[in-house]
Amino acid sequence: MDAALILVLLVAVLGFSLSLSALAKEESRRTRRLAVIERRLQLVMDHLGVVDKQPELPEVVRELEAGRKIQAIKAYRDATGAGLKEAKDAVEALARSRGLA
Repeated sequence: MDAALILVLLVAVLGFSLSLSALAKEESRRTRRLAVIERRLQLVMDHLGVVDKQPELPEVVRELEAGRKIQAIKAYRDATGAGLKEAKDAVEALARSRGLA
């Protein structure tokens, strides 16, 4: 009985790990696909001369003016849901545009 239980548990763990692996591959595929779509959209916007004005969030500006860049990036991420690199780039651009860089 113990051997059968161990076998069942091993099969369950193997199935679970294969499921996780498949989910991770799908997420990776989606991430790559999204990056391609974003790049293409940016190319179209650049071609048309469309400027996507970034929001100037008051909390982000306050943190920048106080010299707290990391807190400004965190505030930007909290407000927009942006990733770390996107938030860092946006906050640095905002700092440059306001002469705070």
